[in-house]
Amino acid sequence: MFQNSGLSLDQAPPISVVLRFFLAGSLWGIAAGFWLLTRGAEALDPAAPTALILTHLFTLGVMLSFMLGALFQMLPVLAGIAFHDPVKLALRSQWPILFGTVLLLVAFGTMSPPLYLLAILLLGAGLLPVSWRMLRRLLELRSHSPSSRGMGFALFDLLLLFVVGLWMVAIFAGWTQRGELGALRQAHLGLGLFGWIALLIVSVSFQVIEMFYVTPPYPKAYARILPALISGVLVLELIAALYAPGLIPWCETLVALGLTVHALLTLRRLSQRQRPLADATVWFWRIGMASLALAMLLVLVGNFTDLSTPFRQSSYVLYTAFALSVVFAMAYKIVPFLTWFHLNAQGYFNAPMMHEVIHPRYAMRHLAIHLSALFVALVAPWSVGELWQLSGALLTLSFAWIALAIYRAWHKYMEVQASGERFEFPKM
Repeated sequence: MFQNSGLSLDQAPPISVVLRFFLAGSLWGIAAGFWLLTRGAEALDPAAPTALILTHLFTLGVMLSFMLGALFQMLPVLAGIAFHDPVKLALRSQWPILFGTVLLLVAFGTMSPPLYLLAILLLGAGLLPVSWRMLRRLLELRSHSPSSRGMGFALFDLLLLFVVGLWMVAIFAGWTQRGELGALRQAHLGLGLFGWIALLIVSVSFQVIEMFYVTPPYPKAYARILPALISGVLVLELIAALYAPGLIPWCETLVALGLTVHALLTLRRLSQRQRPLADATVWFWRIGMASLALAMLLVLVGNFTDLSTPFRQSSYVLYTAFALSVVFAMAYKIVPFLTWFHLNAQGYFNAPMMHEVIHPRYAMRHLAIHLSALFVALVAPWSVGELWQLSGALLTLSFAWIALAIYRAWHKYMEVQASGERFEFPKM
């Protein structure tokens, strides 16, 4: 798997860096599931603070945690970038982001300007240094793969996303009236959902789909052009939000078409893999890409017609399913590998094999929970019952399941370190 990249222990961040972010993302997911469980359909009302809270539980809580953890691991693998102080860098970003996110969620509920200000200061302190440092290291590379180039565009969009978010908070708090809030919200959503989350997933998939599943590579020209196209169109959307809001649907249409093509290409690649057995991660990727294609179809339709509330809510569900499916697929690949890799590289004879860290059957059971949550969430917009609460309960269970897997991997790692037999490397 990662061996093909020539990853060494000196390049890789300590396992605690990645697992800490992944575990935090899982706990945020439990919180999001519990919020949906207790609030029901109210949590998806665009006019209510409850929807803002749920959205940012997923984006700032779940996705940012998992994606920063993945970047700490993937930058050495896919771009050859290593940080000399990864533990300090991770902690200095994670704690301010944690407290800033909590304060922002409270601010959404109370509309308190002082809380907005404190939340933005903490989020900026946690997010800007780490994202800029990662982006700067990518810009210093002399040659780029499609993945490293795409990760650079995604990090640029993340920085731009923060700036637009700061602008919107200033309007919410009454500090400025400059800018049309509805148009800025569209640009903010586009940068967050498409420029950061989707673009980072797309960029990583250029390499990991072929590496993990032994598939044909993506077309070179396509992989080189798509990230720049998506990021460029989203910058145009931001400009349109300020000066020509009527162009926003056309910008979103271009992005949706690009992501639809990628989803279909990835599904095609997965059908051509040379390893015949389909483990849970293959199915997570398939569900994710199918959900992305369907979500983008609804975006395309919604850009030029008024979608009814059930269709609009279905698009939210499908996009969330896309993001979470890929997160779970990557976690079930990365966590077992890191546990084995670090123990093996440290010379432990009894380093567990990857299937002993997280058994494939455990991942398959999670897949069943995930599919159940997705099915209920897709039915919920069309029902009059309490299916949103059931969806929230299943979502809580889903994240508790992955949190337990991550905790067990960390416990196994510490257990082997404490009592395992270790080969002593000769001193040079």
